[in-house]
Amino acid sequence: MNQSRWTRRDFLGTVAGAAAAATLPGVLRADDSKPARQPNVLFIMSDDMRVELGCYGSRFHAKTPHIDALAKTGVRFDRNYCQFPLCNPSRASLLTGRNPTKTGVLGNRQFFRELHPDWTSLPQLFRENGYVSVRAGKIFHGGLDDPKAWQSASGGGAAEEGGMASYNVGHTLDVSREAERTAKDLRSPNLAGLSADATEGRRRAFYSDRIVVLDGIGEDHGDYRTADRTIANLRKYKDQPFFIACGFVKPHSPPTAPQKFFDLYNVDDIELTPDFAAWPTVPPGFPRAAIRPKNADLFIGRGASRAEAKEVIRAYLASISWVDWNVGRVLAELDRLGLRENTIVVFMADHGYQLGEKGKWSKAGSLFEMGTRVPFIISAPGMNGNGTSCTRIVESLDVYPTLVELCGLPRQPENEGKSLVPLLKNPSADWDHPAYSVWSEDGKTLHGVAVRTEKWRYAEYGKDGVNGAMLLDPHADPLEMKNLAADAKYQSVCQELSALTRQYAAGLA
Repeated sequence: MNQSRWTRRDFLGTVAGAAAAATLPGVLRADDSKPARQPNVLFIMSDDMRVELGCYGSRFHAKTPHIDALAKTGVRFDRNYCQFPLCNPSRASLLTGRNPTKTGVLGNRQFFRELHPDWTSLPQLFRENGYVSVRAGKIFHGGLDDPKAWQSASGGGAAEEGGMASYNVGHTLDVSREAERTAKDLRSPNLAGLSADATEGRRRAFYSDRIVVLDGIGEDHGDYRTADRTIANLRKYKDQPFFIACGFVKPHSPPTAPQKFFDLYNVDDIELTPDFAAWPTVPPGFPRAAIRPKNADLFIGRGASRAEAKEVIRAYLASISWVDWNVGRVLAELDRLGLRENTIVVFMADHGYQLGEKGKWSKAGSLFEMGTRVPFIISAPGMNGNGTSCTRIVESLDVYPTLVELCGLPRQPENEGKSLVPLLKNPSADWDHPAYSVWSEDGKTLHGVAVRTEKWRYAEYGKDGVNGAMLLDPHADPLEMKNLAADAKYQSVCQELSALTRQYAAGLA
């Protein structure tokens, strides 16, 4: 560590809270005669990225060397769950440290600031405590950015959110036309008689339901520019305490990447999940609400042939690998500037995704593992757990109190998350906190509540009790093929978990 280099961050050791911060393992010290330096934070997010990374044992063998390398420097949380499988509600929750039942943000059009003008968001807290807080790309939901959070922000607007601008920087593969030629018999059993949906489906398909191959290495795409802007922010603020946020929109539909990343994958090597279906299909014994009748992101208003499904999965993998490459560019600059030893790096996504499991091609409405389980890595210098994984159940909103503690910021008593510092010190430490995820169809009412414990995944839909519930054993049944909720020998388990979901849902009042 360079002990001769002292800047404004030394001053922070004299402000309120610094004395307590100095005792934390994650707060770096130069020597005993000088005040503790609070660490920087590099906060990286991806959109619609399920745990399809090499370091997470990717089912489809995703190639993500840069994120894998980051995981080796920190703690990889193997069982982290988002609080809502949709962009805006999930981001509003983790960036305010409150559950969706408290934020009231249950859809993509609600702005948490309009509901709670006095709340302190995570980047805002850093800004108010002497940090430079800047953003490039999508951190809050596109078009609903927090004006109190940043000194400077760029990119990540509504137009870039789903990658729509990419149509002008590459070429598209219109898989829907191919489907008409090769899968004419794939008519939806779920959409019969709903002709009004056809126009909306075609409109959404134009923006989402296709594969985009970028020219060159994607220099004209928003995600490439987000990496460039983040690199510029690191250079500009390297001598100040910073909270620098970097938000990539991929692999959000349409799956997008330069050709070289498509070339990493052979479509013939992709094996579809055993519960693949042409259309969203509720398996026997599952509540009807467990799988929405319409896809929201891919294969909108049409079916998926097996060959076409493999092509889309390949594109999703290519998009992930391109995000990984851009993450690598940012981390390389962090190292080049000599900032790694005093910077906490966080990598996470907003929610998971289903890639054809049970015929579903989206995140919306999914209270299954792949819809709510989220990549989450914290690389904090000096932590004993660095280089290992943690299998304890944690939640995305835990990131707020964790960074507060690591950086010695004033504790926020209203935070509903739990600081993960004990698990950063010892990933095997005792930890008995379930994770909750909720879903709303109308943005106003809870239609599903899920709880994930060490042993079980339980979700309850509507007011039908066990008839509207699913109980899954992720250890014995990782593909979630069998609902145990109706089995008499599990009734006591269902009753216990049902009480938890109902108690959680009551927080909406």
